Amino acid sequence: MSFRFEGYVIVSADGMLADARHVMPNSLKFEGDKRFFEQALDRAALIVHGRHSHEGQPNSPKRKRLILTRKIAALAVDPETPNATLWNPLGASFEEASAFAAVSSGAVAIIGGPVVFDMFMERYDTFWLSEAPQVRLPGGEGCFVGVPAQTPHEVLAGHGLKPGEAQILDAAHDVTVTPWYRVDYPNPPYETPHTSP
Repeated sequence: MSFRFEGYVIVSADGMLADARHVMPNSLKFEGDKRFFEQALDRAALIVHGRHSHEGQPNSPKRKRLILTRKIAALAVDPETPNATLWNPLGASFEEASAFAAVSSGAVAIIGGPVVFDMFMERYDTFWLSEAPQVRLPGGEGCFVGVPAQTPHEVLAGHGLKPGEAQILDAAHDVTVTPWYRVDYPNPPYETPHTSP
């Protein structure tokens, strides 16, 4: 198996990915970021997320995915979602889950929520952190388990990742995306994906 692990999230200025109801508000949705995210997932061989993190894009039904759940013992075909495998990490490893989903190589896109992101902290080759500094979500859901006690930057750095060059996704709202690379990668294996202006 040869996988490249990539994380994707957009956060508010206070490090939140959702509001106090665990819902991503419209204030955190930007066309530039949505385009970037959709293009990235179109390239991925496998998507990994929890029950509340489905991306809901036009190509979503075509994508192979692992959906984390405690409702099954280990692995099962999801009867409700096309191309999806239900995965309980307590009953099966990621390698077993990806094999069950018939995916053995390529980019694995981790798209949340916080517990799912944290499961892969030691495996990310790149974590794409989109930030919306004009948005604040007091009492919201932190993007990682350690937020807001730590900033998203501190959490990523604490797991051996370092930031690359930020790219502007929405100039009017100062929204950027920054790739965080594994420190022991002297040269990032690929560049920031091109996005349309």
